[in-house]
Amino acid sequence: HIELEELVVVGHSMGGYLSLAYAGLYPHKVRKLISIEGMGILSRLADELSRLADEATFDHEPLLAWAETMQQLSGRTPKRYATLEDALRRMQQANPHLSVEQARHLTIHGSNRNEDGTYSWKFDNYIRAWSPIGLSARQIRALYRRIDCPTLLVRGTESWASDEEEDGQMDCFQDARSIAIDGAGHWVHHDQIERFLAVVKQFLSD
Repeated sequence: HIELEELVVVGHSMGGYLSLAYAGLYPHKVRKLISIEGMGILSRLADELSRLADEATFDHEPLLAWAETMQQLSGRTPKRYATLEDALRRMQQANPHLSVEQARHLTIHGSNRNEDGTYSWKFDNYIRAWSPIGLSARQIRALYRRIDCPTLLVRGTESWASDEEEDGQMDCFQDARSIAIDGAGHWVHHDQIERFLAVVKQFLSD
């Protein structure tokens, strides 16, 4: 919208996936790309999406299940925490690599205060349900092959994300490197911030 060119794009999780898609759609706009844990969910879904697309007859069940899930999510009430400290404890429990300072910062900026004085996370409920209709694995790989800028794929060794080197996803890129950071889960850039920043600075200076 603001017509920027020669961008350095960095994204995490779904943002990492969207940054890959953006660079594939507009390769002339991106100078360098860093995707943090942006391929894990997609790689697991790709084969299932391809299977659905290749079936001779339409199977309405996955689409029906998705629609029903979306209806359920629309009525889901976000969990409420009596105090900010309660929310902080939950943040630390879910992300044990975070320092107290990091956990407090993310809790303060990642929550909203409700009218009754409780706190709830800023979160889009609908992100919990992936549509069964989307790009096939073949289309996704073709999109990634359009990315012609240097690309860095970052993941944590303690994450659920797949290894791009082992599952062959690195073959989709013209110029990509993959790095796994020890002692980090899905939130690599929070779990090991100093190591992550060193990797990013090196990549951007190359």
